[in-house]
This record gives sequence, structure tokens and C-alpha cells, in this order.
Amino acid sequence: MSGELNYAVLIDADNIAPKYIKIILNEIANNGIATYKRIYGNWTSPNLASWKDVLLENSIVPIQQYDYTTGKNSTDAAMIIDAMDILYSGYVGGFCLASSDSDFTRLASRLRESGMNVIGMGEKKTPIPFIKACDQFKFLDAIYENTQSPQPKPESAQGKRAPESKAEPAATKEETRTENSQTDIATIKSEIEKIVQESSDEDGYMLASELGNRLGKTFPDFDVRNYGKYRKLTDFLKSLNSLEIKVPKSSGSNNVKLVYVKFKNPQQN
Repeated sequence: MSGELNYAVLIDADNIAPKYIKIILNEIANNGIATYKRIYGNWTSPNLASWKDVLLENSIVPIQQYDYTTGKNSTDAAMIIDAMDILYSGYVGGFCLASSDSDFTRLASRLRESGMNVIGMGEKKTPIPFIKACDQFKFLDAIYENTQSPQPKPESAQGKRAPESKAEPAATKEETRTENSQTDIATIKSEIEKIVQESSDEDGYMLASELGNRLGKTFPDFDVRNYGKYRKLTDFLKSLNSLEIKVPKSSGSNNVKLVYVKFKNPQQN
């Protein structure tokens, strides 16, 4: 376990639902070790009662913060102060800020300025500035939906499927960006084309892993699980139907399988 990054996991209970806790901890486990696990809120409020069992099961420390003034959220200030105390302790190399609140944008930026790796987690409603301030951003609702089994459509008494409701008019791009901060698939496709054109070899190929890294640096919220039931980058890239996937017979160092991608010729599409 040596060499793994230690993380402080700080959760805003006012903006995160208990159903996401397993996802938060699993995502951090994929990146390092959760050294601190703290959650902030007014625990005298009945609104947070559903968190009780979750905290016990996952050994998360609740930090009490009273609402000193009606309409003001004191949780944010307590979480920010704790984050700075942990930063100066020198015990961690990264932070997980779990909230959909834009008030943590400056905190994320400040932590990165100090060399911390910052992973943000929240729902798709999270404001774009907070997303961009993080090294990575995970949409908890997208990951949660991705892990749920599809529900069968209801059937009538005769065994026939009930008629589907008429589709709602498609939202404009501007409306989508207001209600859903996730980078849209069209933008991702455009960036993929740009990256492959800039970084491919003379045969038009580039490493899929390098493409994934470049996408992650450009879009902190990029995660293949945001765009369907995908678990691997290669599965997502194959679904685009515009890329050719090549896996050489010879492996890379340490027997790591190398995957290359290039754009198909027009007649192949």
C-alpha cells in the first residue's frame, strides 16, 4: 500500500444524499486511502436523520455545526476551516470535496495551489466553476444510475406493454448547461477529434490511455460512466463508431495491454 495518496474526504451533508456514500468511498479507494472521513451538518436537524446508520457503517466522523442564523449555511465555513487545518498538518496529498455547492470553488482552487490533488463529487446540478476548480469531478447521480439495473417497462393486464408517454421537447443546449453541468457528448467527440489529430503518429494512431488522460485534464468531469453503461474507456470509444481500435499482439512493459485508436476512413463508417 506504500506510495498510495492519502485523502481527506470531506462531505457536505446538506448537499449530498446518504445513498451516494458507497460511491464516494469506492471512488477514493480507486485513487488512494481515505485517511480522514468527515461529514458536516447540523445533526440536531431531523433532515439529517437518515445519515445515522450510514455514518456508523462506514466509520465517518460527523462534525456538528449549528445554524447560527436563519437562512445562512454555517456548514460551508466549518468544512473550509477543517480543510485548511488538514492541509497544514501535512498528513494528506489530496482532498475529496463532496458537495454540489459552488461555495467550495475557491477552496478547491486554494488546495490545488498548495499541490493537493482535488477530487470533487456532486450531482449534475453542480455549478461549472466548482467542477473546473477540481482536478477531477465525479457526478454521483450519473454513477449511481449507471450501477442500477434497468427496470422493466410496465405491462397491461393482457400482457402487452403499456404505451410509452410522448417525449418531452428537447431542451436547448443553454437550458441543458443550466440544469446539467455535465460536459455534453458532442463536446467530448469534438475534443477527441482534436486530440487525435494533434497527437497521432504518422499512421494516425495514438494510445487510448493518453487520449483518456488528455480528456481528463481538459474536462475534470470526464468519466465514461456519465455517457451510458460503460466501465472502460475502450468500450466508450468503440461506441462512437468513428474510431478504429487496435490492440497489438505484443504487450507493453510489465505485460500491460496497449490499446491504440485512430479515426476510420470515411468509407469504413
